[in-house]
Amino acid sequence: MNNKVHVKSGDTVVVINGKNRGKQGKVLEVSPKEGKVIVEGVNMVTKHVKPRQMGEPGGLIKAESALYADKVQLICPKCGKATRVGHAIDPKTGKKMRVCKKAGCGAMFE
Repeated sequence: MNNKVHVKSGDTVVVINGKNRGKQGKVLEVSPKEGKVIVEGVNMVTKHVKPRQMGEPGGLIKAESALYADKVQLICPKCGKATRVGHAIDPKTGKKMRVCKKAGCGAMFE
């Protein structure tokens, strides 16, 4: 199985299908082995939490749950649109960079 994910922690993404379609958020965590990501404010679930220490409250808390990485699309920092990700070599530094695939944009970002 291919363990590559097209997004990194800190990227801004939009959900492209499912019950959270259209929601945007920042990627908090990436799990390439499972092919999943956790996005801030998306796919919220309620968890029952038991108090662990004296004085610590228990009860229901809301937390983000993981969703498959292929359900999210990166938002280009330059044009602000959801885009597929390409790769190119930066002529100045010689490093491999991610590139916006939208027509007319072609912005390079880390």
